[in-house]
Amino acid sequence: MAGGSWAFCGTGKRLDPDSIFCYTSQAMLTIRLQRTGTKNKPAFRIVLAQSYRSASKTAIEVLGHYNPKRKDFAIKDQERLKYWLGQHVAVSPTVHNLLVEKKMLDAKKVKAWSAKPKEGGESPAAETPKAEVQAPAASAEAPQT
Repeated sequence: MAGGSWAFCGTGKRLDPDSIFCYTSQAMLTIRLQRTGTKNKPAFRIVLAQSYRSASKTAIEVLGHYNPKRKDFAIKDQERLKYWLGQHVAVSPTVHNLLVEKKMLDAKKVKAWSAKPKEGGESPAAETPKAEVQAPAASAEAPQT
């Protein structure tokens, strides 16, 4: 053991300080948005955070900001962003699309969200046969000459 002391690391187990395994060094990181705005005034930070933590918790690094009302988007340090992208850190779909839009990332946009299906109504597939059934009935009522 080369200096240092025993420590508890993530799992609650006592680990050797020379050990390279620790939840902070092996954590899945992601670049995503962290909401900072008030009610009805959204503003976001672009942060590097652990993927399994809540977005509102402490971020590892703040990379920039985004205001969707004013379409204001800025990255504080381009080199840091390139470094983390070079480390193959995951990027949320919304941040990915923002980076593509501002030509900071050479890729195609991805689908960032999908609409929730309506719970109370019928599915669109169920409505289609009804329309087909009504069409022949309308033609049958037409007077024949």
